[in-house]
Amino acid sequence: MTVIINDTGFTTDDWTADFVPFADLAANDEGNAVAVDLASDAEPYDLAGRLAEIDMIRVDFPSFADGRGFTIAAQLRRLGFQGRLRARGHVIADQYAMARRSGFDEVEIDDALAERQPEDQWLRRANWQDHNYQTRLRG
Repeated sequence: MTVIINDTGFTTDDWTADFVPFADLAANDEGNAVAVDLASDAEPYDLAGRLAEIDMIRVDFPSFADGRGFTIAAQLRRLGFQGRLRARGHVIADQYAMARRSGFDEVEIDDALAERQPEDQWLRRANWQDHNYQTRLRG
């Protein structure tokens, strides 16, 4: 099982459609609502012409030390992606604010990580817009 985390805390996954691996996206009919899985080494610009037909993108974090997913999220948002953006895998509570600032809407973790880092640890970072070094320097 997995746990979804957003600014209100732990929640269940309300996404019911299947995720399509990025490599298989071209095989899908254009115009259908689709959710795409991106690996941490994917090139977001390869999706540029198809972003309007994608409802959700889930970016893999193979390790909490691998920050490429944050860059992918920021690039997707700069390319104009308006859909739901989810970080999945080894994202820890300390990285939640960075995930939100880079463009993610939510984080998906497994039950084992949720047990090690309970909801209160994630909620301490939920006020991500105010608690960053740039705000502290300006103010």
